[in-house]
Amino acid sequence: MRYGTRSNGNQHGLVLTKPFIVCKMLDFIGYDERFDLSNTRVLEPAAGEGAFAIEIISRLYKSSRKFGFDFSHALKNICLFEIDEVFSRRLLERIKSELINLSIKNSLPQIYIQDYLISEVGTFDLVIGNPPYVRHENIPEDKKELYRSIFGAFSHRSDLYIAFYEKALTSLNPGGKLSFICSNRWLKNQYGKRLRELIKNRFSLLEVIDLEETNPFEEEVMAYPAITNIKNAINSGKAEYYKSHDLSDLNRFKTKFKPLRRLKTNSGNWFSLELKKGATLSNLDSIQNQGFNIGIGVATGCDSVFIRKDFKELVEKEVLLPILISKDLKADQFNWGGHFILNPYDEWGRLINLNRFPKTKNYLEKHRSTLESRYISRRNCSFWFRTIDKINYYFTYKPKILLPDISRNQYIFIDKGKYYPHHNLYYISHDEISKLNLLAGILMSNFVRNQLEELGNKMNGGYPRWQSQNLKKLRIPIIDAMPDSVKFELEQAYLEKDIDKVNELIDPKNFSKYKIKVRQTRLFEPDNQQHPQKKLRLFSEE
Repeated sequence: MRYGTRSNGNQHGLVLTKPFIVCKMLDFIGYDERFDLSNTRVLEPAAGEGAFAIEIISRLYKSSRKFGFDFSHALKNICLFEIDEVFSRRLLERIKSELINLSIKNSLPQIYIQDYLISEVGTFDLVIGNPPYVRHENIPEDKKELYRSIFGAFSHRSDLYIAFYEKALTSLNPGGKLSFICSNRWLKNQYGKRLRELIKNRFSLLEVIDLEETNPFEEEVMAYPAITNIKNAINSGKAEYYKSHDLSDLNRFKTKFKPLRRLKTNSGNWFSLELKKGATLSNLDSIQNQGFNIGIGVATGCDSVFIRKDFKELVEKEVLLPILISKDLKADQFNWGGHFILNPYDEWGRLINLNRFPKTKNYLEKHRSTLESRYISRRNCSFWFRTIDKINYYFTYKPKILLPDISRNQYIFIDKGKYYPHHNLYYISHDEISKLNLLAGILMSNFVRNQLEELGNKMNGGYPRWQSQNLKKLRIPIIDAMPDSVKFELEQAYLEKDIDKVNELIDPKNFSKYKIKVRQTRLFEPDNQQHPQKKLRLFSEE
């Protein structure tokens, strides 16, 4: 059982690793025929058709010839798990064929046709493999509940490989090593937080080799792959992070192929921000500390009912607001698609009295069964027609920067106060259009884009994600402290979509042209919640 069929016809969870990658991973953790492997216990928790198993057996055999130990006896130190019966039969056939070629009879490694995650497995010196690529939504509900009860790291919307990591790590002998090739998403995102905590507290991350720009598998997949090597030892707090642009880089690992950075694995955030030369935290600050508000658009819980283009004939105009969706901001163009959202709240944030809006009441009653089936409605049946997020009527008319979560746009768009944003758009709001123009210009710069790449995961195509958690971590020049001449040029560059000029102005090399002074400032959020006084270092003209 491999959790269903993918769009290309192959099974969810099965992605075959290229032999070159298999060999390099075994090299990295020291399973090498140049060493005596007679007593090395090695586990592959998702063996598939044997990409790793065959190479492991071959290396063990060569080691036995070199060091003179009993190969058949040592073969029992290899443990293979495969949950799918079809693949396990192919695995067994390949292993038998390999052993026949080596003139070995009546001996096999330990092969288990069962779910590794719920099996008693013992402990091992090495764990290696390519854990299943199964997204959270493709895991059966009963399996999710079971794995959550067993694995503390399997939380939120974890993909299946998170459980494999935890099980494999706790199967290591002291000093043992793990090498997995799988998605790199857990290194930065929310569902990987508990796994990062587990490694921080009990293990030592050795290195991460990012393979996003390569294809280490036998087919094209959107997997964001990385090789991760971990040791069962006290956390050193210093892991090396490599980025491979070509698989041949791995031939020069730790010689000419140098790490891109060090990860601080004894901290909560392994990918701490590294600013370019010329920029220091003393002349930068967060977006929120400069009086902007960061948020995400409305989630309705049933877009097909609440968002339409043809509402005007169906409901009263008083309950409609024009809404922007991510498709309205494409190819560096801002084109409203004509969608409206049915707003079930009045100007004071209260649910409307449906008896005052007979057309709206009639429309919603037709969809009542659909709306009542939502979790939010089951919690309080009297609010069956509410949206998941409360809609603030007045926010429609507030100026705001709009950022699609995943976008190839180079230009940053501003709504001057005409539309409500949908859940697939993040926003940054402020009362002053001129400040939004300046911030939008800064967000278009390479200085910010580089930070986004460090702070968050990139999607296929190399596009950074404009998520609020990343926006809040950004550090940008302090707008109020910029010289008027720089602000004028930056705003003009934004309005003219002159990205080259933006990059010239928002370049850390130029930050040193301004003197730095300290002054007291009191900041306010757009919702008028006061922040404590804070000292900020600000720019001033020469």
